[in-house]
Amino acid sequence: MTRFKIVLIGAALLALSGCATRFDLQAHRGGRGLAPENTLTAFSKALAIGVSTLELDVGITKDGVMVISHDRYLNADITRDAQGKFLAERGPTIMSLTFAELQRYDVGRQNPASNYAKSFPRQQGTDGERVPTLASLFDLVQKRGATDVRFNIETKLSPNAATETLAPEPFVRALIAEIRKAGLTHRATIQSFDWRTLQIAQREAPEIVTVHLTSQQGAGDMVQVGKPGASPWLAGLDVDDCGGSVPKLVKAAGGTVWSPNFKDVTEALVLEAQSLGLKVVPWTVNDEPDLARLLDWKVDGLITDYPDRLRALMTARGMALPTPYPAR
Repeated sequence: MTRFKIVLIGAALLALSGCATRFDLQAHRGGRGLAPENTLTAFSKALAIGVSTLELDVGITKDGVMVISHDRYLNADITRDAQGKFLAERGPTIMSLTFAELQRYDVGRQNPASNYAKSFPRQQGTDGERVPTLASLFDLVQKRGATDVRFNIETKLSPNAATETLAPEPFVRALIAEIRKAGLTHRATIQSFDWRTLQIAQREAPEIVTVHLTSQQGAGDMVQVGKPGASPWLAGLDVDDCGGSVPKLVKAAGGTVWSPNFKDVTEALVLEAQSLGLKVVPWTVNDEPDLARLLDWKVDGLITDYPDRLRALMTARGMALPTPYPAR
């Protein structure tokens, strides 16, 4: 390893430790419990509430524009066509559309007939919302003067859907270039369930902290203790080689931040991870009893669809609060 890379890694860890002195309140997809997910309206609302970090997801259009979208394709639950009608089924992939074509779709309202809408009854729709570029979010935060707000950016790739996105290397390189262009390497983290992308980020941009997402829920578990062989999500690693310990797996992958499904977390796992030098930031925690329990366990941060709920609990506990940045 060159001396230059060692210096960059040291700078990244220093930046991480600096933000670790305060609890990390992350607005999931900009706070989709309150506003349309991954839109500039949602991010603006989260800034006004006061959060440490804006959590978001990115994809890349056919003509190479990096945009903010959770799904690799247009989601019928939140997408209307140019005639104002909700898509009847899953829409085209982000990668198959140019940016201009993507802008024809409105993502500012939930389909009221969907289960998605039932899950987020407090969400206030905003007609005319378009899938934003990552650059436009960076610009919004800069104009708001929110110089301490961070960006937790998820790469939306899947080893099981290789034809729906760019390959990991060009995808991650494009994201790194966008972060560097904005001068935000010290305020951005790259997170993913697809650990191939994290390996690339660690190699190509050691100054940017990576976040290892995990889940042991559902039929398609990415981390399966006791199942022979490596998971395709884990870049060739096998949790059983780490004694079945997910924190040790993250450490072995070169991670510094572990972001598990909150349903997988126990107090003992939080302590184990922190003893290994990992920060623990569970996702996506929305109900007050769950938020309170994880705060009791001294996690380092939480990702939530309701940043206002988490902020209220932090206030009640006398915790230091992120600065709010109302619209000017």
